[in-house]
Amino acid sequence: MEHRKANVTRKTNETDIFIELDLDGTGKAEIDTGIGFFDHMLEGFAKHGFFDLKCKVKGDLIVDCHHTIEDTGIALGTAMKKALGNKKGIKRFGQRYLPMDETLVLCAVDLSGRPYLAFNMDFTTERVGYYDTEMVKEFFYAVSYSAMMNLHIKLEYGSNNHHIIEAAYKAFAKALDEACSYDERVTDVLSTKGTL
Repeated sequence: MEHRKANVTRKTNETDIFIELDLDGTGKAEIDTGIGFFDHMLEGFAKHGFFDLKCKVKGDLIVDCHHTIEDTGIALGTAMKKALGNKKGIKRFGQRYLPMDETLVLCAVDLSGRPYLAFNMDFTTERVGYYDTEMVKEFFYAVSYSAMMNLHIKLEYGSNNHHIIEAAYKAFAKALDEACSYDERVTDVLSTKGTL
């Protein structure tokens, strides 16, 4: 089967973003957002989801990290939606408990065509590196609504903010990989409606 790929360019007065996504890749990443910790998270997302991801972002970091992270989420979600196409043959649902040292995070995905984010995570610091912790929710909200997916992320327990955020990105990668994967028993789309 052909690789499911998409390119997205998003340019505003606040950000200039190019994303290239291959859902059927091997985990290769070329990331440059201007925010080191965000680069690290997106590299982990690509590696653990087996997605090939190129992401080049120029944002108004002189203001703060908000526009850069949120707009990257919008562009990435848009790329996911485009790459998935008609969603024929995919499992649609994916879930993963992901441990990282003292931390355990749950992520569940439904590629339903209906956007929704349920987010239950608390942080004890305002930022990790130059990444504001309040932007974790904003990023996943942007991805979920742009990709038209149902996304649930829950911190079961954990104390190290770096571990908590990284576990969320990796859990999302594993859940999305499962949801995007093909099941030979699914001959059309996995929905009683006949469409996703």
